[in-house]
Amino acid sequence: MDTYDYIVVGAGSAGAALAARLTENPANKVLLIEAGKASHRWSRFPISFGLLIDDPVANWRFRSEPEPGTHNREIPVPRGKLLGGSSSINGLVYVRGQPLDYNTWAQMGARGWSWDDVAPVFNRMERYENDGDPTRGRSGPLRVSEVPDQNPLYDALFAAAQAAGFRRNPDYNGPDQEGIVKTQTTISNGRRMSTAHCYLEPAAGRPNLRIVTEALTHRVILEGKRCVGVAYEQGGQMIEARAGRDVILCSGAINTPQILELSGIGRPDVLGAHGIEVKHALAGVGENFRDHLNARIQWKITKSGVSFNERMRGLGSVGQVFRYLATRGGFFSLPSAPLLAFLKTRPELETPDVQMHLVPYAVKDPKKRKLHDFPGMTVACYQLRPESLGSIHIRSADPKAQPAIRFNFLADQIDKDAMVGGFRMMRKIVDAPPMDGLRGEEYSPGKGVSSDADILDWMRKNSETAYHPIGTCRMGPGPNCVVDDKLKVHGIEGLRCADASIFPTMPSGNTNAPSIMVGEKAADILKAAA
Repeated sequence: MDTYDYIVVGAGSAGAALAARLTENPANKVLLIEAGKASHRWSRFPISFGLLIDDPVANWRFRSEPEPGTHNREIPVPRGKLLGGSSSINGLVYVRGQPLDYNTWAQMGARGWSWDDVAPVFNRMERYENDGDPTRGRSGPLRVSEVPDQNPLYDALFAAAQAAGFRRNPDYNGPDQEGIVKTQTTISNGRRMSTAHCYLEPAAGRPNLRIVTEALTHRVILEGKRCVGVAYEQGGQMIEARAGRDVILCSGAINTPQILELSGIGRPDVLGAHGIEVKHALAGVGENFRDHLNARIQWKITKSGVSFNERMRGLGSVGQVFRYLATRGGFFSLPSAPLLAFLKTRPELETPDVQMHLVPYAVKDPKKRKLHDFPGMTVACYQLRPESLGSIHIRSADPKAQPAIRFNFLADQIDKDAMVGGFRMMRKIVDAPPMDGLRGEEYSPGKGVSSDADILDWMRKNSETAYHPIGTCRMGPGPNCVVDDKLKVHGIEGLRCADASIFPTMPSGNTNAPSIMVGEKAADILKAAA
């Protein structure tokens, strides 16, 4: 059994950052275990968010359980299965969240995680390449830039949002998130800035870092109430490794609770149902699950040349390829949405409660990212801080079996009200006069869907997730939490979790940046404890 100081399970957004930071100290011997491959030929290209949405080589391809609240649909839940994890396949949208999010975490008992605590960590990790708030990080490993693409459709949408009463914001990752904005992305010079590229590549040559790929972790190894290592499978062989200090699970909000449950840590009823010995009862494992429910409205566009449905047709797609190769610009250089809006559905709110993604094309088949034949555009919306809680639990003692994912979307009235309000605001922006020369008919769902009941029913039948699962190993004190504010699993020595599973509540926006922040902060915690 090889021995290391630290074993990091999962080389995703948090795990890659954590392993890179720990190995800055040559005295730390670190093993980083990744279930997926080292890379994919498309992963450095921004367009990979569409190409890898259902690719089993790079994607876990999870699916949710059928639930009445979403018309018994199995909803796809893509998750990255490569070095860099979901940062290697995601939509490349960079959102820190609001100070309110992290102050709420601290207020709920996660001391040391307030905005004043985490803002310096965001600054340290990012290298922001555009003008913005002077406090933004400029020298970190993670390159972040504003979308450079120009399009008359963007100009019209900015004008329409302002005509509808919403302001333009020069830096939504600065002190105030509210407004319509150009998207900040983990893209630099037309290439994806994953944690595999920004953190692991510079660290890969360090003699104190060992990275193993295509290695599925089955369980952590416990001696009484102390974690001493992990057991993983690679090439059909079971291998055990020992940690002198800590094992840190960084496998994400789906895989981290699964590993805990397979190890005998979790709810006794869940473990017992699958014949797993209860080694440590912990009621919060797999609970407190949240994700963003994403509703997309599509319009036809009447102005020629502004929609990528038209620009990508026929030889146009060849032209976009050559444009990307020559300039690193055009369709293949874009994130999932070049424009965003963070807005309040009610005037009495202190901060925005919905996020919109404004996209210069319309997709016919979301699974394959196939574009419609007509020129179109899409505006998507989700509630920033959903209250509806679901769960993720094993459905088998087999580590290769996917867990049962239950969203429980739209169970809370706050969520219903926010989503309906956001839906109406999407229409309000696109119906504003500055869009008159571009806007065609509303293709989906169509103007016939107008009452609150009809809007909610359409969402239940058609909406999917924004791919932001969080919360299943919630941080905080008390019986329903899994880790404390030092990321230690309650009641177990030598075992911590550090990824989106520990979020007590949903950050206000895309979750990749907060996940990387957790990896960075976990490194600080471990260095202080050494």
